Amino acid sequence: MKTVSTTLGVARSNVVERRDGKRPRRGPQERAGDVELAGAIRRLVDARPTYGYRRIAALLKRERRSAGMAPINAKRVYRLMKKLGLLLERHTGRRPVREHDGQVATIRSNCRWCSDALEFICWSGEVVRVAFALDCHDREVISWVATTAGISGEMIRDMMVRCVEQRFGSIRAPHPVQWLSDNG
Repeated sequence: MKTVSTTLGVARSNVVERRDGKRPRRGPQERAGDVELAGAIRRLVDARPTYGYRRIAALLKRERRSAGMAPINAKRVYRLMKKLGLLLERHTGRRPVREHDGQVATIRSNCRWCSDALEFICWSGEVVRVAFALDCHDREVISWVATTAGISGEMIRDMMVRCVEQRFGSIRAPHPVQWLSDNG
């Protein structure tokens, strides 16, 4: 027995207990009062679904102390919440990758327009700011505005009116046009 346990790198007492079947098998832990405690946990989680096991344990401790009962261990609350499937999803610190799931291109012109702005520095040191509007179907620039000062909301609104006038000839479009912008 000594040679086997030395070769395996385990204690002889452990090998003997396993051979004789004297070690109790570990299984799912059940304690007296788990059913009542699970009901209290379910009630609190239903009232506050964004609370994790630590907050739920704190609420249970507060309730039980005010009722004159012994406080409950947070590890027990964790075990019961895990068993009932009430634990929150773990926070990994990583955000999900944002996928572009829509289509920008359209099947015909004058359905969807998009706009954006950019700036660049000239050799003279002046900053030129440009805002423009594109048709998403043919990628044609409908209208644009450029300035060495800041681009104001009034300039953008005027550019939008010029786009409608250039494409439809009047101030009012015959059908709704979706306008995409990263600035709202």
